[in-house]
Amino acid sequence: MDKITKWLAEHNISEVECLVPDMSGNARGKFTPTDKFLTEDSRLPESILVQTVTGDYVDEHNELVDPADTDMLLVPDPDSVRLNPWANEPTAQIIHDCYTRDGQPHPISTRNILKFVLAKYEAMGWKPVVAPEVEFYLVKRNLDPDEKLSAPVGRSGRTEKTRQSYSIDAANEYEPIIEDMYDFSEAQGLDVDTLIHESGTAQMEINFLHGDALRLADQVFTFKRTVRETALRHGIYATFMAKPMEDEPGSALHIHQSVVDIETGKNIFVDEDGRENQRFMHFIGGMQKYTPGFISFFAPNVNSYRRFTPEIAAPTSLHWGYDNRTTGLRVPDSSPQAKRLENRFPGADCNPYLAIATSLACGYLGMVNEIEPTPPYKGDCSSEPISLPRTQEHALSLLLECEEAAEMFGEKFVRAWSAIKRDEYEEFNRVISSWEREYLLLNV
Repeated sequence: MDKITKWLAEHNISEVECLVPDMSGNARGKFTPTDKFLTEDSRLPESILVQTVTGDYVDEHNELVDPADTDMLLVPDPDSVRLNPWANEPTAQIIHDCYTRDGQPHPISTRNILKFVLAKYEAMGWKPVVAPEVEFYLVKRNLDPDEKLSAPVGRSGRTEKTRQSYSIDAANEYEPIIEDMYDFSEAQGLDVDTLIHESGTAQMEINFLHGDALRLADQVFTFKRTVRETALRHGIYATFMAKPMEDEPGSALHIHQSVVDIETGKNIFVDEDGRENQRFMHFIGGMQKYTPGFISFFAPNVNSYRRFTPEIAAPTSLHWGYDNRTTGLRVPDSSPQAKRLENRFPGADCNPYLAIATSLACGYLGMVNEIEPTPPYKGDCSSEPISLPRTQEHALSLLLECEEAAEMFGEKFVRAWSAIKRDEYEEFNRVISSWEREYLLLNV
């Protein structure tokens, strides 16, 4: 707390946002005056960890958390302290870890899940290095859920109509928003690197500099909140839905990942001569073998599976390849020290803590179990048969069959995740869509 106390004093902070990432990767917590934050413990009901995206509690609520709805203890992470640049008064935001009443890391906290996986790497003498790439859409304000989303008006006064991948002028249409986003990111110490205009209309991608897995998950968590706030200040929305528009590409959260030896700092994926080694192949093999069982963490919502569509820049199979963007697992051209694997499966709607934890867990299992990958794929992989689940229900059934998920994340967390996502699926399944009314009402 000494580090936090000093920082709060240096920045004349009057209020603190105590933040906890929920299952969806959104911020839960409370606002606390600085003097109270420094003198009292922070607590939140543990039941917030078993709420669905609609705000309901799962039927197994009393089996997963204390039926008395007790509090969990929140412990601030001093490395996550940031200024809130859009607040009206000097405000800090601090990400907290969740602990049970007896002082143990809470088994249903998504940030703790990532820490559990990182501990397994540390026990082997390894340290993961990741670099996320986050895609999102800017869209016109939408007050009617039945109305389709559309691109907002740019500074030219016109709405973008065509796909303009990597277009500088198209990105500059939203320059005022992008400038504010960069200013807010800089004020928070976020390691955002390049911005590009993606292939969708008003679709952007931000790349993060590579670094520590937990810190990068914190940054993505903070960045998504920042982009939404920036867009609202300009009278539009920013959405991280995996597939917000039917005729546009989906949005992904690609994860570049490598592993270094803790003692030497050298990349464990290459030998002394700089060539790829068997360990790298096993990491790829683990990603191929275990991704189906873990896929619901990469694609957590019913909308997520709409993104896995052939020929619209999203993976649909488990193939890997060298500098091949049609495969779900891509090995970019790089120097030996930067040898890495890009995981292209996660959607932008995923919880960054769980997506990074899952990606590293699959690779870890591949290395310790010495899983051999298939040969690298050459050419366009989008024409291959779809081998990924196409529905949330199918993905959850694969999760329950995956013993390794409970091994890596804990049995209680897997139960909680499955219960939440099944409830969300059943809630969605009760809604009759306009497609059904259009084509089935009078034709069946």
